[in-house]
Amino acid sequence: MGRLSDVIRDRLADSGAEPTTGRVAAALRAEERLLGDREVLTLADELHAEFAGAGPLEPLLRSPDVTDVLVNGPDEVWVDAGSGLVRTALRFPDEPSLRRLAQRLTAAAGRRLDDSAPYADARLPGGVRLHAVLPPVAATGTCLSLRLPRRRAFTLDELVSAGTVPPDGAELLADLIRSRAAFLITGGTGTGKTTLLSSLLSLADPSERLLLVEDSAELKPSHPHVVRLEARPPNLEGAGGVSLNDLVRQALRMRPDRLVVGEVRGPEVVVLLQALNTGHEGGCGTLHANTAADVPARLEALACAAGLTREAVHSQLTAALDVVVHLVRDPGGGRRRVAEICRLRRGPDGLVDVAPAVSFTPHGEVVQAPGAEALFTRLRGSA
Repeated sequence: MGRLSDVIRDRLADSGAEPTTGRVAAALRAEERLLGDREVLTLADELHAEFAGAGPLEPLLRSPDVTDVLVNGPDEVWVDAGSGLVRTALRFPDEPSLRRLAQRLTAAAGRRLDDSAPYADARLPGGVRLHAVLPPVAATGTCLSLRLPRRRAFTLDELVSAGTVPPDGAELLADLIRSRAAFLITGGTGTGKTTLLSSLLSLADPSERLLLVEDSAELKPSHPHVVRLEARPPNLEGAGGVSLNDLVRQALRMRPDRLVVGEVRGPEVVVLLQALNTGHEGGCGTLHANTAADVPARLEALACAAGLTREAVHSQLTAALDVVVHLVRDPGGGRRRVAEICRLRRGPDGLVDVAPAVSFTPHGEVVQAPGAEALFTRLRGSA
């Protein structure tokens, strides 16, 4: 069927028609070839994946467990289905076919990918996050990184069953939402920050109005009143971009009961801190950080780059944020889990640091630290 599929592919490509089952059957008749219904459907699926889907990657993107698909040139395709990266047996025929796929996907998102613009970052229809790099910038061949959005939010009980949240930590995290404390979920790339935040937001009172501000829509809380604002990159002429900083300002005018920034990574941190200091309780978001202790320095670097002085940053941090929930990914199996819950505190020198309160071993045992009493007081209103 290989040569026949090439003929039908060329015919449909010339016409610009989408490869529906009917059009494939018509093209076969024009070639005076007859196939059974099953063969026609198989050929239509193959051509649709190449023309309109993700080509050879389509079956991976349809898998309910896959969160990331990474292509390192035509001979390497990796997936993450929740247990770390695993190399698949999938291969592309050659570099040109992979390049064509990367360019077609990028064009579908309204972005440009060619020799003059050899990399692109975009969101595909349906919410898949795409990053692509062409040779010679990518020395081993075209590289594709596809991150799939969660189809639904996990419940807190499901995260407990999966080992992400220790049983003794679930009630603490529920208290975090009930107390309307301001918090950040931190961790490295792929530790499950967005997954945990979606689950916690699902616990918010149904009467609350959640304003979600994201660079790319990934949060999926199960909640009746959610308003989403999504950033937009500038067009090819460099105009029309809408930043997270712009969106946080707009969200504050939309009567949020909870202001949520999907990922704090730029000047929007200044507006967020100001909002949390002026009566907007329960605000939250995620932040890339290797350890919980790194959080004040990360926020300081972002806010100082946006124009605040160091003293102003730490002064605002004191009143703005209450708690840090830090996630890690265990080596080997790659299990994502909550490692510790910390309280932010201001020292005698006026600088904010992180006081460990409760940590969890890989086996789920609870270890209380000196900051535990302050954490319980904030979350439960008792000493």
